[in-house]
Amino acid sequence: MCKWLCLLGQRSLRVALFSLLVALTTIGALPLASAQTVIPLPVKQLSAGMHAIRAEVASNYETRARGLMYRKELAPNAGMLFVFPQPAVQCFWMRNTLIPLSIAFIADDGMIIDIVDMTPMTENSHCSSSPVRLALEMEQGWFDKRGVTIGKKIGGLQ
Repeated sequence: MCKWLCLLGQRSLRVALFSLLVALTTIGALPLASAQTVIPLPVKQLSAGMHAIRAEVASNYETRARGLMYRKELAPNAGMLFVFPQPAVQCFWMRNTLIPLSIAFIADDGMIIDIVDMTPMTENSHCSSSPVRLALEMEQGWFDKRGVTIGKKIGGLQ
């Protein structure tokens, strides 16, 4: 008899706790992370010649998958450095990304091997021409405006 009453009591408790959680979330007492929530990432100071770069570092699956999605703007000379566990042909798209971006695919020694402009809110793939572990997204045209081209090096990666 206690077996059924105890199970019924546990089930009722779970239902009540779930209902309370839903109610608190609905009235705003407990915030839910939204698609637009920006999660702070570590920042690395990089350089491209004499140009300083403030790069947020996306180094795990979740932060790399999110990237710069939902951002409405980037600060001057700010970008995102994507760090992958091993070299591979890396591909990016711009789903839910509102800002036009340029991406530099970077070898382990810091040498830029590709720079590609990407259009916001598209699902076109933009891939490195050879295996890399690093990619740097900046405001579209940033590299071109500063004369940072394929073969130049990005400093501060180590």
